[in-house]
Amino acid sequence: MFSTMLKGKIHRATVVQAELDYVGSITVDEDLMDAAGIREYEQVQIVDVNNGQRFETYVIAGQRGSGVICLNGAAARCVSVGDKVIIMCYALMTPEEADANPPRVVFVDDDNRPERITRYERHGRLEDMDR
Repeated sequence: MFSTMLKGKIHRATVVQAELDYVGSITVDEDLMDAAGIREYEQVQIVDVNNGQRFETYVIAGQRGSGVICLNGAAARCVSVGDKVIIMCYALMTPEEADANPPRVVFVDDDNRPERITRYERHGRLEDMDR
């Protein structure tokens, strides 16, 4: 039996761009994608911490080391530049896979660069990961 489980999360990144004239998606710095285990074109859920908006889209890779978090197309209407967002990806896992792969949480600095990478332990505790 498979369950949809949280796989990775970028926590409280700052939206630096919002582009209406684009087909859709969110552009994310490739360093952040790697740190959170997010793949290009993977479906993600976005939560805007500032306005409570919650929506889904897919990821396209942004320039590595740029700190870019850019909502594109219709998703650009859900956020404002400067808003803090949480970006979450999920995976279908067996119970055994879920036990062996707790979600990664990437905390970012003010420039959207990975500052701390952790894994959830039981009961929501965080455990630092070696990079």
